[in-house]
Amino acid sequence: MARAIRIHRNGGPEVLTLDDVEPGTPGPGQALVRNGAAGVNFIDLHQRAGRYPLPALPVTLGMEGAGRVEAVGAGVSVVKPGDRVSYVMGGHGAVPASYADYSIVDAAALIQLPDEIDDATAAAMTLKGLTAHYLLRGAYPVQPGQTILAHAAAGGVGLLLAQMAKRIGARVIGTVGSEAKAELALAHGCDHVVIYGKEDVAARVRALTGGEGVPVVFDAVGKDTFQASLDSLQVRGTLVSFGTASGPIPPFNIFELNPRGSLYVTSAGLAWYTRSRTELLERASELVGLVATGAIKVPIRQQWPLEDAAEAHRALEGRRTSGMTVLTL
Repeated sequence: MARAIRIHRNGGPEVLTLDDVEPGTPGPGQALVRNGAAGVNFIDLHQRAGRYPLPALPVTLGMEGAGRVEAVGAGVSVVKPGDRVSYVMGGHGAVPASYADYSIVDAAALIQLPDEIDDATAAAMTLKGLTAHYLLRGAYPVQPGQTILAHAAAGGVGLLLAQMAKRIGARVIGTVGSEAKAELALAHGCDHVVIYGKEDVAARVRALTGGEGVPVVFDAVGKDTFQASLDSLQVRGTLVSFGTASGPIPPFNIFELNPRGSLYVTSAGLAWYTRSRTELLERASELVGLVATGAIKVPIRQQWPLEDAAEAHRALEGRRTSGMTVLTL
């Protein structure tokens, strides 16, 4: 038997249970991974609460993990037993599985890891790092010399995005929730930081850009920042929405984008930017190389053992975390 954090019903962190489960056997095209660590992300909270419905309960939570391949199914040649790997449970409607001693994963989703990257770092960086990569290289290709705005700049995606953007040659304005998070964001790529509740985000952005605004806003917060994001954009600017940590964005009249300067809004998701193994590995190769060489840092600020997953969810939900959060196995 093996352990897994599962939900048998939707609800708060109290619905997370530590269950004994069978590891399972990989089928054709699959691999059995012995996890060393699992990443904790806002999507996990949404799935637990029922905001992102899952096919059937009970189900093991967790969309991001890292460990070692234990066995492979028929037809698998991209990995072999003994390989160290990380993964994101990919695709829309994908069933999560990483909060467990063992996970069965599509072999095509596995990313091989060098010795320089340990399991905790890999579990912290894979989903968030691939997200930062597709945002900067795909959803809105940021160019050297541009000024960008990134919300939740002290969160996992924000810290990696800011560092990657700086390597491109961009100037980064980040928003955060406290002075302590401001220090963290400034230490990881942000040139300027705006603190929610203390400053008018859009006004500060305008002041920092000579009144013009920014060409792009990357927004993982949603409801609480949507208006400020629109107000921070320059003419023909783009709002890239990729998360709803504060809740869903309310309905709005699309015509509002016209008088604001013919703005663009897109809702972006990792699955659409890793549709093939080739595209996944192109993004992963750059990410892994940057982390392995120390060119970008992956600040793991919170770690809990698997059995304390509920505490990790409470901390993330209460906005008491910064950087990356992982469960260790």
